[in-house]
Amino acid sequence: MAKNECDQNVNGVELGFVEESESFCLRSKQFHSKVGGRPAWLSQSGLPSPSELCCLKCGQPSAFLLQVYAPIPRQARSFHRTCFVFCCKNTACYSHNDSRCFKVYRSQLPRKNDFYSYDPPVEEEAADIHSTDSEILQLGSGVKLCRVCGCLGPKSCSRCHSANYCSREHQTVDWKAGHKKECSKNGVVGVSLLDHKFLFLEYEVVTEPEDLQLEADSDGQIEEEQLKESEPPASDVLESMDEKDLEAMAKHESKESKVFEKFKRRTAIEPEQVLRYCRMGRPLWVSDENVPKETDIPNCLCGAKRLFEFQIMPQLLNYLKVDSPDASIDWGTLVVYTCAESCDQGNKYTAEFILKQDYGADHI
Repeated sequence: MAKNECDQNVNGVELGFVEESESFCLRSKQFHSKVGGRPAWLSQSGLPSPSELCCLKCGQPSAFLLQVYAPIPRQARSFHRTCFVFCCKNTACYSHNDSRCFKVYRSQLPRKNDFYSYDPPVEEEAADIHSTDSEILQLGSGVKLCRVCGCLGPKSCSRCHSANYCSREHQTVDWKAGHKKECSKNGVVGVSLLDHKFLFLEYEVVTEPEDLQLEADSDGQIEEEQLKESEPPASDVLESMDEKDLEAMAKHESKESKVFEKFKRRTAIEPEQVLRYCRMGRPLWVSDENVPKETDIPNCLCGAKRLFEFQIMPQLLNYLKVDSPDASIDWGTLVVYTCAESCDQGNKYTAEFILKQDYGADHI
């Protein structure tokens, strides 16, 4: 993806789809967009701290959800640029239209930087698995990563001093998963990473322009027919309401249905889309509830406004395998807003704004 902004006179939206890929093909130096697994960190310094990546509701470490590689053409400081999204895995944190269990960070680098070659990466190099295995537990810069989640790992095992973690919680997870057996005082730790059941399944995200040529029907005609079909029948309850209440209720239901039907119609063209990218464009809402005003989006730390960049679609949930009989991770759409200037914060990761919008009550 390399859209500087979305031209509203043409569609300008890039759709993202998941594809299976080998993990060693999705490492940092390959500059891919991806879902799940461990983060393929861009800048190899200034990573978000463990406290910054904790869920604001339960305080537990977040899991890496998705990253979008999105350089900005003609902006030298953003020759390489990636946005990273994290989420809590505690299903109890997922309440209606509550965004506190999500985090998003932006990282960007100029073409000439401390970590990567000036020349484009060679895809064939990814096949050399052994040369990149060390990136799983330690970046080329020397920064050590958590064995469980792949985020910054400032803590280490007090016995072997070779296993690093982001938190005591993840150290306990690793200990129970098998580190207890492989840990030794001589500092030798097994080379194979244990299966902690914490990471999401890993996929590559590939993109293609959205094609609206298939949407040949008239929007107005479709919306009018759908609204007629969705009109509630008369009942004793409705008859007992006064005229003002009925009018207000009808207006809300009509608007809610209109927004949701637009979402369904637009996504039906490519139902497998997991991402919609259109920097400086407009998101596709699933409801007329929790749609932010411009003043609801906090400005960047540099003072610039934050504008829409991409949204994560509900279809992604099917690939994450997070359904459960009781409760599950869920969303209608996740909408990410980033600094309009894509300001330069050096090698640091910059927190951006993410909003979770759930389906309206009529469409749950």
